[in-house]
Amino acid sequence: MKSPLLSLPGAVPAEGVDEGVAAHYGDLFREQRALADGTGFVDLSHRGVVAVSGEDRLSWLHLLLTQHVSDLPVGEATEALILSAHGHIEHALYLVDDGATVWAHVEPGTQGALIAYLESMKFFYRVEVADRTDAFAVVHLPAGSIAEVPEGVVVRETAYGRDLFLPRADLESYAAKAGPAAGILAHEALRVERHRPRLGFETDHRTIPHELGWIGTAVHLQKGCYRGQETVARVQNLGKPPRRLVFLHLDGSEVHLPPSGTELRLADDGPDGRRIGFITTSVRHHELGPVALALVKRNVPVDAPLVADTTAAAQEVVVEP
Repeated sequence: MKSPLLSLPGAVPAEGVDEGVAAHYGDLFREQRALADGTGFVDLSHRGVVAVSGEDRLSWLHLLLTQHVSDLPVGEATEALILSAHGHIEHALYLVDDGATVWAHVEPGTQGALIAYLESMKFFYRVEVADRTDAFAVVHLPAGSIAEVPEGVVVRETAYGRDLFLPRADLESYAAKAGPAAGILAHEALRVERHRPRLGFETDHRTIPHELGWIGTAVHLQKGCYRGQETVARVQNLGKPPRRLVFLHLDGSEVHLPPSGTELRLADDGPDGRRIGFITTSVRHHELGPVALALVKRNVPVDAPLVADTTAAAQEVVVEP
């Protein structure tokens, strides 16, 4: 979906998964600083919106999700995953219940597959699943924002800010009041700074939650059975994940950022050394300079200098080996 806010002055369209909203509005670092200071907003209207209503919604979702949601208080934000039978991450949901409906926003374009899975699991439960992407747009207000929230709008409030499920028809009028607008690149830079994984960026077809630090935040270890739970329990109790998420400080003298998928090697092994991981997201941060998230093999020494193609990289531990 193409956002009407792409008509704002200076808007440069994003590409790839985030196509449909602005990458930036002319000044990436200014937009980052504004968000860090608690001002402005981010247009996330390209994200999918899924609503689950009905009196069994929480108990039913509790059976399917990695998170404990059977007693989720009204207005309390949480996040959850859906795993494959082998414990690999398939979906990431960012949830809140308004007392009648559970609202979730998900990665752009993933809502169709998610809804198909949910529909297949309804059985006799009194629930209704709906794709509300056409009717509602997600807008992010950063932590500390004093921007007003229109009456009746559903809000997910977290330590990182508030996500609004805004009627799509109100997006332009709300943007005029909530500015300045910040693009998705500024939002991504702060996400990387906070070491927060994103589905489709930090994940591939074999990613398990332990590798990304999603245990505790999106995976509850004391809840009942769900698809993939056996893998979660086995890794938690008997072993270690094969890979771990790291934060990288990249050589700031390089003109170009190493893109997602760039192979990582131990610096001491040189350009012909064995592959020990890969960049998942790289950004330019207004204070930290060029930084990235990456997945590396668990046994890579935490103090080992790395190289991403020709770019030197220093590790910072996110997930303990």
